[in-house]
Amino acid sequence: MAYKFNFDLSRLSQSFFREIASFSNEKNIHRTIGKRARYVVKKFKVDKMVGIPVSDAITLIEDMIDTYIMNLSLRNDFDKTKKRVLLLPHCSRKYMDSRCNARFDPNVSSYYCVGCSNDCLVNKATKLGKERGYDVYVLPGGSCIRKVMNKKYDGIVGVACTEEIKLARNILKNHSITIQGVPLTKNGCANTKFKMETLVKVL
Repeated sequence: MAYKFNFDLSRLSQSFFREIASFSNEKNIHRTIGKRARYVVKKFKVDKMVGIPVSDAITLIEDMIDTYIMNLSLRNDFDKTKKRVLLLPHCSRKYMDSRCNARFDPNVSSYYCVGCSNDCLVNKATKLGKERGYDVYVLPGGSCIRKVMNKKYDGIVGVACTEEIKLARNILKNHSITIQGVPLTKNGCANTKFKMETLVKVL
């Protein structure tokens, strides 16, 4: 499940993301997410900056705040997990054609990065995850998570648009698995982006 609109938040300042994080840290924010999202959209002119309707911008920011709240509420449980996996979106690869040497395994519906481009986000994230003891999968979509879960992980970090993060939460809600999400800052079918700084903090 993906948004019906495209967005690119990468041009927004760091203060934008700090603002969302600070809102998410406040008590009882779940009761006022809509108001907070409207405030952020208005303050940072998200709709104009990104070029999407106000209603879509509010939905996007609501979902981002919701992801930050999820991360905060589950962090203590996540820190206790032992076997962890990092799930990356295949659309963040530098190349989406034969120039990418990633190997695809149909048994788990995952690509495996082989590090062919040093400036590829997926390559950088894969190296970081492996350095920190994570198994790393590069997935074509959130629904592929079911096959990965056969490996019996208890902690997941998922990099995806917030719609896909919500999908993963629904898939995993009846499992003893703790999830942390890293939202995409630019969505689409290719050249999607996420902040490495955010991934570092979450891992």
